[in-house]
Amino acid sequence: MRTALRSSHPAPSRRRRGRVAVGAALVAAALFTAAPPALADTSPSPSASQDEEAEAGPTEAGTAFRTAARLAQGQRGTASASTGDYLYWVFPADTGQRPTVRATVSLPAEQARQGASTWRIDVYDGLRRRQPCTYGLQERRAAEDAAEVRLTCTLRTVRAFSEPWANDPLPGAYYVRLTVSRLAADDLGRPFRAEVAVDSRETGGSTAVGGKLSQPLTPGISAVSGEEQADEETGGEDGAEQAPRPAALAEPEGGWSSGWWTDRWLWTAGGAVLAALAGVFGYTLTRGSGRPGRVPPGA
Repeated sequence: MRTALRSSHPAPSRRRRGRVAVGAALVAAALFTAAPPALADTSPSPSASQDEEAEAGPTEAGTAFRTAARLAQGQRGTASASTGDYLYWVFPADTGQRPTVRATVSLPAEQARQGASTWRIDVYDGLRRRQPCTYGLQERRAAEDAAEVRLTCTLRTVRAFSEPWANDPLPGAYYVRLTVSRLAADDLGRPFRAEVAVDSRETGGSTAVGGKLSQPLTPGISAVSGEEQADEETGGEDGAEQAPRPAALAEPEGGWSSGWWTDRWLWTAGGAVLAALAGVFGYTLTRGSGRPGRVPPGA
């Protein structure tokens, strides 16, 4: 009788162990191979071809935050100035974007310069808080015989919402300031030419957070259209002279998208489906073969 009882609980067969191994391999492959594409984008290398392919933008730059030249993403802004001037541009950045600012400074002939110079770009958000660069050459030294110097600054991903005490980048206006930080006294006031281009990458729902802003941060930018600004500069309908106002900040393509929807919802739904499939598969493995656990008496 003891022998019969022991034989009624057979050890798992090879076939069952194979099913368990195959199921575990499928679940692991589904979880570890479905990595968000944003995680792979950690160190994109800047290229000069992106600046060349950018559309022509403004041909002048502002000298302060209030007079910053409006620059859309994908455009190339140019300006001619004197060494020692501060040049300002402003561009929009929306939730999920990781902006990259590239600047090229064309210097005069070497015989016109007395020494080396150091150039720098800084980026400020709509609240005029300086935003750090995650990577890129934000400041570079130009030798006395250098014809040009290239600068790059890649910001952190723009978030839809942040705590008041945090310095996280938020949707709205972003200001670019270009200037020389170190210069020989004899080279002050010499002419130079600057080109600035802005582009961004979409990071996806891996950086999405709860909450949103009621409006993008665009302080100091007048909400008037181009026609209204032209009327103000010419005196309007009544002919009265009015001071020119800065142009309205251009919205990103498709408008400001800060809201509740991100592709994180897709990953959440996919994870729920995988969890349900794993539960069903585990139940089929552990429910048993349906045979009685004990041999009836007299068998």
